[in-house]
Amino acid sequence: MTQREKSLCNMPKAHAKKNTRPRIVLLDTHAIIHRAYHALPDFSSPSGEPTGALYGLSAMILKIIADLKPDYIAASFDLPKPTYRHEAFKDYKAKRPKLDDALVVQIQRSRDVLDAFGIPLYEQEGFEADDVLGTIAEELKKEEVDVIIASGDMDTLQLVDNERVRVFTLRKGIQDTILYAEDDVKERFGFGPELIPDYKGLRGDPSDNIPGIVGIGEKTATILITTFGDIESIYKKLSKDEKAFTDAGLTPRIVKLLKEGKEEAEFSKLLATIRKDVPITFILPKESWRDTANVARLDAFFASLGFRSLSARLKEYFGAPQGALFATGDAEVKEIPKETMSDTEREELRVMTWVLNSDMTDPTEDDVRAYTHTETLDDAKKKLLAELKEKDPAGVFEHIEQPLIRVVREMKERGIMLDPSYLNDLSETYHKELSGFEKRIWKASGEEFNINSPKQLGDILYTKLGLLGAKKTATGQRSTREDELVKMQDRHPIIKDILEYRGLQKLLSTYIDAFVKLLGTDGRLHARFVQAGAATGRMSSQNPNLQNIPIRTEAGRAVRGAFIAEKGYTLVAGDYSQIELRIAAILSGDKKLMKTFKEGGDIHTAVAAEIWNVAPEDVTPDMRRTTKVINFGIIYGMGANALAHTAEMTRAKAQEYLAEYHKNFPGLSAYLDALKAETRKKKYTETLFGRRRYLPAIASSLPHLRAEAERQAVNAPIQGTSADIIKRAMISITNHYATDGLSDAVRLVLQIHDELVFEVRDDVVEEAVPMVRRMMEEALPKEKTKGVPIIVDIKIGKRLNDMKPVKN
Repeated sequence: MTQREKSLCNMPKAHAKKNTRPRIVLLDTHAIIHRAYHALPDFSSPSGEPTGALYGLSAMILKIIADLKPDYIAASFDLPKPTYRHEAFKDYKAKRPKLDDALVVQIQRSRDVLDAFGIPLYEQEGFEADDVLGTIAEELKKEEVDVIIASGDMDTLQLVDNERVRVFTLRKGIQDTILYAEDDVKERFGFGPELIPDYKGLRGDPSDNIPGIVGIGEKTATILITTFGDIESIYKKLSKDEKAFTDAGLTPRIVKLLKEGKEEAEFSKLLATIRKDVPITFILPKESWRDTANVARLDAFFASLGFRSLSARLKEYFGAPQGALFATGDAEVKEIPKETMSDTEREELRVMTWVLNSDMTDPTEDDVRAYTHTETLDDAKKKLLAELKEKDPAGVFEHIEQPLIRVVREMKERGIMLDPSYLNDLSETYHKELSGFEKRIWKASGEEFNINSPKQLGDILYTKLGLLGAKKTATGQRSTREDELVKMQDRHPIIKDILEYRGLQKLLSTYIDAFVKLLGTDGRLHARFVQAGAATGRMSSQNPNLQNIPIRTEAGRAVRGAFIAEKGYTLVAGDYSQIELRIAAILSGDKKLMKTFKEGGDIHTAVAAEIWNVAPEDVTPDMRRTTKVINFGIIYGMGANALAHTAEMTRAKAQEYLAEYHKNFPGLSAYLDALKAETRKKKYTETLFGRRRYLPAIASSLPHLRAEAERQAVNAPIQGTSADIIKRAMISITNHYATDGLSDAVRLVLQIHDELVFEVRDDVVEEAVPMVRRMMEEALPKEKTKGVPIIVDIKIGKRLNDMKPVKN
């Protein structure tokens, strides 16, 4: 990127202050949607419709509003019928692949986005969106108005006209944009905007299947245009002075191609030229788009699509004060009446909202209002309570989530003790190791570079070292993601060092150095535990995230050593043993799985013996390791492709293992099939305690959305039941000791998925250990276990990475 391009990134705001002429932004909607679809993940709405491209379009419009500050906005669209270009050339755009179904759905739905923003739409049969935009831009040259065309298509650069008509386009992602004026087009191409059709006439345009002159590429086309001008001037000069072309450094072959390709060049230029005479009527609106926008409707529309971050951005851009409603039309911003709800009551509303709509994790108060379509939290509460009666008949909110609110709040307030000197020593040691890896990487590459820059790292690995095999990203660059580098670590020693470097750097930046900064004056770390942390019912942790500390590496385990017990206390950790596999056995009623757990056997060894058809004593460590991946893969809804990737095997081998698994465990296989069928019928799953997860996408006509919903349908009852169990244990244990007046003697300080960590006063450890074990194991009532034992492993110690097991 040139320095001029870099400076343009911040140009719009500065320009807005100097220029008093009104500004209109014209949206090339189709092009923006296409770019967004390929640049963003496959998002889906709460109702299951694909929304990635719609999110990109909405985010782009909000960025335009914030950065360009337009007075008016209008949009244009490509219609599905053929244009005059197709009639002139039947192969126009013929090589473009068929649009994905998910993209087609979003193109149709994008009209609703424009409607919600109050943006007028202009389109005309027989012409493309570019032609409509070109016509509007040409018409507006008669007015004292600045025109900016927002597009993902570089073809629109030919419409640039000094500073009066500019193009705001995407470079890579939705947020990576650039504003082109005439000088910027000249800097990029070497010639002005008016010559872009000539450039395409000579070199063609593969994306639109415009032929150009076969054999003439970008470099030659640029030389021809910068030396001789447009196509007409080129051929006029060629007919009079052929030697001028060889004097310009062009070969006789190129001259011959030019002579033979005159008709193709002229025709291709015609195809590439944006029309400015489309029969449409455009009149500059009398009112600014902001005066007619229905922002409350737009906010509700974003909520229906699950665009929570955009709703927050909407409030920021429109300047709505905290606790205020957006204006609708020309109405004034209306203040919400002051509400006297306590923090606990407000948290209850947020949790209620999540119980009813599990995909809305960690909802805000604005999310509560948006979900209930109410103005006040008092009105929201009434609606939520009424809906809970219908959608939470088992009382998950009443019996689990509501009593847990106090437990979670107290856990945050209490915090967990850290050893700062231990952290400082660890930081010093790991920073030295990090520096050592950095020097080794630089030595192996032959130069110093920014290892954290994907582009610089990619240049070293794939250009300088010539390594092959990594997938390309959406921008066409070779990926430097960890999963791609892991596949390549046998190809060069530098890869292993890069992986070690990244692992250490993450430990330092995310945990070790961050912990010291977040440490309270009481010497304790007060992380936020989010009980509405995941759609399945599991909790999460923030500021910092204490649930993702790596434990598979020695360095990761060392981080846990920073967590210590306060003087006079001991840490007691209770960890559910293979809880999700036990739940899978209970829910499915599979006889072999249940028998293994009832007899106290090792589940991974037992399953491996069945799959490989060997005696349990003949199961090798590799067999058990692969089987462990398969066991968890099954309950996570993993297919053959995902299993092959995770277990590092071929897809055929993964398919073979899955088939053998389903054959040997027919109870589980039948349960999973029945679960998917039931979810397709009811549109939701349930845990053993009645927690529902709604999955409307399971009936989607789009295969990838339907497949993802089926995977979630398999996983939600199992992982959700596990979440219910550990939450019930948290409530029962804390209530028990609070009732006995020992709440300060047995303190819950951490919840890490299937593990609870307590800080227990030394004089009550002996009594607390069996009590914690019993209450955790009984969090799933015996009548629900079908005889499958729920086992909790207990460890105690003064430091979290140095805990000793306590036998039952």
